[in-house]
Amino acid sequence: MGQKANPIGNRLGIIRGWESNWFATKKDYAGKLIEDHKIRTYLNARINKGGISKIVIERTLGKLIITIHTSKPGIIIGKGGGEVDRIKEELKKLTGKDDVQINILEIRRPELEF
Repeated sequence: MGQKANPIGNRLGIIRGWESNWFATKKDYAGKLIEDHKIRTYLNARINKGGISKIVIERTLGKLIITIHTSKPGIIIGKGGGEVDRIKEELKKLTGKDDVQINILEIRRPELEF
């Protein structure tokens, strides 16, 4: 019986980057990890037809930066940017942070994304 390795674990740092970029002490680590999971599940449920490929979460001192890689940015942005503002306000309530920034990056060729 051979040992199986996760292919994402083999690629981390070489081909593929981390999906969360932050530092925490031992007592803060679990809370931030659970908060990241809540943010990802909320965004995937809220924007189910947006063609989301990857969600990258970065934390600095009091600032939360969420980058959404998507093939359909128009669905996420909404008319006049109203949808992004609503999502930002709901994320502020979910996380309790005042400074939440959402970046949306378009994937030009989604068939090549892994």
